[in-house]
Amino acid sequence: MNVLITGGLGFIGSNLFNFMREKYPDYQLVILDSYTYAADEKNINDIKSAKIVKFSITDRQRLFELFENYKFTHVIHLAAESHVDNSILNPMEFVNTNIVGTINLLDASVKYKIEKFYHISTDEVFGQLGPTGEFTENTPYDPRSPYSASKASSDHFVRAYHHTYKLPVIISNCSNNFGPNQHEEKLIPTIIKNIIKQTPIPIYGNGTNVRDWLYVMDHVDAIDTIFHRGKIGETYCIGGGYQMSNLRLTHIICDKLNDILDYGTNSRDLITFVDDRKGHDFRYAIDYTKLSKTLNWEPKTTFEDGIDETINYYLNKFIKHLEL
Repeated sequence: MNVLITGGLGFIGSNLFNFMREKYPDYQLVILDSYTYAADEKNINDIKSAKIVKFSITDRQRLFELFENYKFTHVIHLAAESHVDNSILNPMEFVNTNIVGTINLLDASVKYKIEKFYHISTDEVFGQLGPTGEFTENTPYDPRSPYSASKASSDHFVRAYHHTYKLPVIISNCSNNFGPNQHEEKLIPTIIKNIIKQTPIPIYGNGTNVRDWLYVMDHVDAIDTIFHRGKIGETYCIGGGYQMSNLRLTHIICDKLNDILDYGTNSRDLITFVDDRKGHDFRYAIDYTKLSKTLNWEPKTTFEDGIDETINYYLNKFIKHLEL
């Protein structure tokens, strides 16, 4: 199997690449990454032996040349601009990467007769939930930010290429990931870093927005399962099963770091409520029954174990390497 992994230096992509390279030593794995601010070669184990190609999926000519040279059989597409705040400030960057870049990949995949195109998406394409209910594969799309709109559009193009050009595709939509290798702009790394620095922890609105948290290695396990055993043309929702408000999440991390760091202060006092994000979705939650019943997948990591692993990772990153 000759696999192209786009966005392989990012958060989920790097964890997936490290996992697959160890589990499937006979596969040829190639990372394509544009080396944006969210990419980091330090995320890759044994970087010297990894095959990494540096350019953007928006570069159509180079992309086709890459497919020609490497004769890929499979594509796992994770490359995307993903920070909602940045999408509000610069929507066109998200249009170019998440929509145009995906179309470029689809066109190359059709031309070179890719055996499977696996597109990784997000639960944000479904919009928001009220106090009850969960997203399923049949939930209507209702994106509410430029980021989620761009991902929704890319999902639609992937399905359109399946129906129009018979490209063998699979899509998955996942809930909020956490764990090692995530860029520090995201919520959990920001909380940990600011506690270490004893600086204010910014929380949007009143902190009652609810997210469904999925440990990144459980997501990787789900991707591996879907990639190898998922049915062509199908969509699978991936969730962690741990719903909580942003404020509750922050309290958990504060209390754990109070015990670890022993600063003699209460980290909860650092919490600072800031103006809410524009179009901030109230609640996300995933029903992963289809994935569980059809492919026998369940998350293996408890939230408690996952957050402990995550805290230890960032303590090492921010303190030992002084990357504050």
